[in-house]
Amino acid sequence: MWLASYPKSGNTWFRVLLTNYLRDEGHPVDINALDMQSNAADRRLIDNALVIETSDLTEEELSWYRAEAYRILARRSRETLYLKIHDAYTRADDGEPLIPADVTQCAVYLVRNPLDVAISFAHHYAMTVDAAIERMGLEDAALAEPGPRLHPQVRQRLSSWSQHVSSWIDQTRFPVHLMRYEDMLRQPAESFSAVIRLLGLPCDEDRVRRAVEFSTFDRLRDQERARGFTEKPSKAKFFFRSGRADAWRAVLTDAQIRKITADHDPVMRRLGYVPKDG
Repeated sequence: MWLASYPKSGNTWFRVLLTNYLRDEGHPVDINALDMQSNAADRRLIDNALVIETSDLTEEELSWYRAEAYRILARRSRETLYLKIHDAYTRADDGEPLIPADVTQCAVYLVRNPLDVAISFAHHYAMTVDAAIERMGLEDAALAEPGPRLHPQVRQRLSSWSQHVSSWIDQTRFPVHLMRYEDMLRQPAESFSAVIRLLGLPCDEDRVRRAVEFSTFDRLRDQERARGFTEKPSKAKFFFRSGRADAWRAVLTDAQIRKITADHDPVMRRLGYVPKDG
């Protein structure tokens, strides 16, 4: 099962929710020991699956092998394997999809208003909001670009925010459940229960309520301040920053709002994200 999203769209928060639900303990789970810790771009994960050094491969060669790595991981797992992924749904040069449908149960695609994504993206990657907005509109945008040092993650093709969203929700090789960040905030129990049913798991109202209670942003921030968070970039002050919707109204300038809506208008309208006064 794929937990897919453009960066800063609620993926980590959802993984905390799901881990709290599956473990059903009397206390919140440790954010540094989630059941869904595996990142599909983790270099060691792929190296171990393929029994080769991905650092010896070109980016083109690696794109051919990643799908096979996920097949191997699925065959090895006795239970449903949850993988976080930020790649757009893409294909290698030979036409092979990055995500192998033959070992995929489904995907949960988490989406967030790009007006808010831009702010969170800027904080997370220590860049200006204008730079984040520009990056969100690039068709060739990627994470973990090759550099002088070997990155612990392999390169991930993001594309633009609009292309990323469309690539996942428009593909038809396996079911995709669209989950809006804003719905998770406003109706957490209802939106999360829909995913539990999708997975074929028993949907217990008390367990859902506890999972939601144990996964509030206040609790996540308290944990991060007390023990840190392994997924926080070194340049970011905090990973769990605000967890709010519509922060853009107080932060973005009119010019920034116009730029984002101009870049992503069709997909924003499709998902109900165009500003009411826009």
